Amino acid sequence: MSYMMTIQSPQQTEELAIRLASLLEPGDLLTLEGDLGAGKTTFTKGLAKGLGIERTVNSPTFTILKQYDGRVNLNHFDVYRLENSDEDIGFDELFAEEAVSVVEWAQFIEEYLPADRLEIVIRRLSEEGREVEFYPHGVRYEKLCRELTQ
Repeated sequence: MSYMMTIQSPQQTEELAIRLASLLEPGDLLTLEGDLGAGKTTFTKGLAKGLGIERTVNSPTFTILKQYDGRVNLNHFDVYRLENSDEDIGFDELFAEEAVSVVEWAQFIEEYLPADRLEIVIRRLSEEGREVEFYPHGVRYEKLCRELTQ
């Protein structure tokens, strides 16, 4: 089962992510999928804001991981560069930390991902319109999606 929402602006993308952040707990794992320019970084900036992070958030494309301290800490992964790689940078330990983890391009590290997680797919509908679809894996994320979409 999935949950779908349509948003009409980057501001609404950020607001949705802030609302989601209010429901997250340390140890939660989110995967973000979407074409370049779909709004993954905008979504992550909203999450960071909702987690009480004051530092500027940008995509960790060249570093794979950026960590931010807030009310709840954030591990922001961009694993695009790990495509066709067997590189394990300690994902188990990082996902087990007292932080929320967001992974962009998660399909490239599928074998390292815990079964329980929330997959988020962002699709471009127009210049500013987006469709955001949530695929919960596990009871916790199913409950979280129901709360988010009420």
